[in-house]
Amino acid sequence: MSEVVKTPNSNEIFGHPKGLFYLFFAELWERFSFYGMRALLTLYMVQVIFEALTERDFATAAVYASYGSLVYASTVIGGRISDKILGMRNSIFLGGVLMSIGHFVLAIENNVAFFLALSFIIVGNGFFKPNISTFVGTLYAEGDTRKDSGFTIFYMGINIGGWVAPLLCGWLAAKYGWHYGFGLAGIGMLTGLIVFWSGIRKGVFGENGMPPTDSKIDQKILGIPQRYIIPILAFASAPLIAYLLSAYKSLGVEGSFFEDQNIVNVIFKAIGIAILVYLGFIMYQATLEERKKLFVAVLITVFMTVFWGFHELSGSVITLFAARNIDLEGIMSASQTNSLNSMWIIILAIPISLMWTKLAKRKKNPRTPYKFGLGLLFAGISFYILALSQNSANEAGLVPFAYLLLMYFLLSVGELFMSPVGLSKITDLSPKRIVAFMMGVWFLSSAFAFQVVGFIGKQLAIESTDANVGGFDTLNVYTEGFELIAYYSIGAGLLVLLASPFIKKLMGNVH
Repeated sequence: MSEVVKTPNSNEIFGHPKGLFYLFFAELWERFSFYGMRALLTLYMVQVIFEALTERDFATAAVYASYGSLVYASTVIGGRISDKILGMRNSIFLGGVLMSIGHFVLAIENNVAFFLALSFIIVGNGFFKPNISTFVGTLYAEGDTRKDSGFTIFYMGINIGGWVAPLLCGWLAAKYGWHYGFGLAGIGMLTGLIVFWSGIRKGVFGENGMPPTDSKIDQKILGIPQRYIIPILAFASAPLIAYLLSAYKSLGVEGSFFEDQNIVNVIFKAIGIAILVYLGFIMYQATLEERKKLFVAVLITVFMTVFWGFHELSGSVITLFAARNIDLEGIMSASQTNSLNSMWIIILAIPISLMWTKLAKRKKNPRTPYKFGLGLLFAGISFYILALSQNSANEAGLVPFAYLLLMYFLLSVGELFMSPVGLSKITDLSPKRIVAFMMGVWFLSSAFAFQVVGFIGKQLAIESTDANVGGFDTLNVYTEGFELIAYYSIGAGLLVLLASPFIKKLMGNVH
């Protein structure tokens, strides 16, 4: 019987390295700030930033999509800088400082401050997000069987933050004003930063997370060490990103390639084409066996992009639907409905995990393509539930809250079928020489998902103000859109299920 490898850190809590719990609370508060702000963002843009615009829903969808895409794209750059120069500790701390600044600037009631705040959060997230998850893995030695349960504990922190934040920030925003809600999100981020700094001061991370041994962190450029150059450039990039976010209007004329395309849309289309060309080149060079598995890795990434594209509507179109067409009286505010997804994840994560374990013991655990197909089916059914809600509308065009609750239940089941297995399968299916590149593509898939969110948001834009549009007008627009999304998602799910035997052969021994 093999001996369990002990963690290098002898200080433990509940059988896990003490550092895990510092990272747990740091990530909990960071996610608190992120999801607290996100719960308010779309409503704040519609009701404050773009209030005077007739096309305010269109502008909101464009900015929200650009923000989401850049938030996730920044993780690829931040992760590389951490790997090569800063190390995880410095990157997490720099990211936390930038995000704290962004959240507090967001509490200033000014349009210029608004875009600048979002840009600080984007840059900060790029340094923070990809490193804190990786940091958890460094606390365990190779072969330590506690690693999986350690990540389970850590990810529970993410969902606790995602559940509590919309409830508290949404309540503050509704009772005292938007900027109190944003301010609380900033306090959450600052709290996470203090927790992380406290862990460093107490030495709970051992020697983990330091700059790589071959790092050039102290090498000077123009007489300034890179440890200072990088924060300077990070701060300096904020105004440029703020400009990209504020340039939400279309670049071209009707009927042209650039119709409804802003600068960020064009940038991501160019990135997408470049990635596809490079993937084609890699496949050309790969062996037949590598090509088969790499093809599946690309398919999985595409499926996940589609799923996240529909899932992330929760912070935009679904929040607007909740505000305009869900009867929330005496239950919660529209911004607080953003907590429902995390609530269901917390409730369902352990039962679904146990279900996979029991099925595995009986050798009936579905392989990855079947799980992905089922996940897309659940997502499609969840949107069809919202489409059906139109039949239960009252005289004001409001539908019962139960529809939204059931929708998030089904969407969360779909998420748990797909998200936990996707990342590990990318590493299993990708040739070792390009694993890092494929991981970058996987993270970028979330960025491209927000381009889907923006496209749908623009199609479902209400081209007027609430005062001029009745409840049934908005209800018809949203439910027709949800029905189309349901058909696309269900169709994609059925296609994956039908193709699963073929995909399974391509995967070989990868489960």
